Amino acid sequence: MTSAMYSHSVPVLKQMLTALKTILGQAAAHASEKSIEPDALLQARLFPDMFPLLKQVQIAADFSRGITARLAGVEVPSFEGQEKTFADLDALLTQTLAFLDSVKADQFEGKESSEIVLRPGTPKEKKLSGQTYLANYGLPQFFFHVTTAYDILRHNGVAIGKRDYMGSY
Repeated sequence: MTSAMYSHSVPVLKQMLTALKTILGQAAAHASEKSIEPDALLQARLFPDMFPLLKQVQIAADFSRGITARLAGVEVPSFEGQEKTFADLDALLTQTLAFLDSVKADQFEGKESSEIVLRPGTPKEKKLSGQTYLANYGLPQFFFHVTTAYDILRHNGVAIGKRDYMGSY
């Protein structure tokens, strides 16, 4: 039997990252077809105090790696965050998906009650059970950034819809 913690995390993260990878490809094609400078989309925001598309994708990838690593009990892989192009974001998502593929379901066994410590040693340190971390912190954060990336592209005229957002399942 596959761990519920695994089933409710890794396959979901992979589905949404794969869909995000696809819509970023559609955005790059849209920019090319419409003679739009790619940075116009990569630096687009929904509001001035929000992160641009580029950063939304980086954070979504970061959360997916963090969720997976913490629940699997392995070190969280870090990436430089130096992506500047659609091709760079595609490579980031490819590397992230490869990491998600590297973990095994049995690494998630019994992690529901494991202690997850966020921001250790800082005034913002927070301790959560694995179940609370996944359901109430990790997945909501991940979905916020994936959805915001989708919304930025849709707002800027990229012809994507709900099926694109959901990807294959």
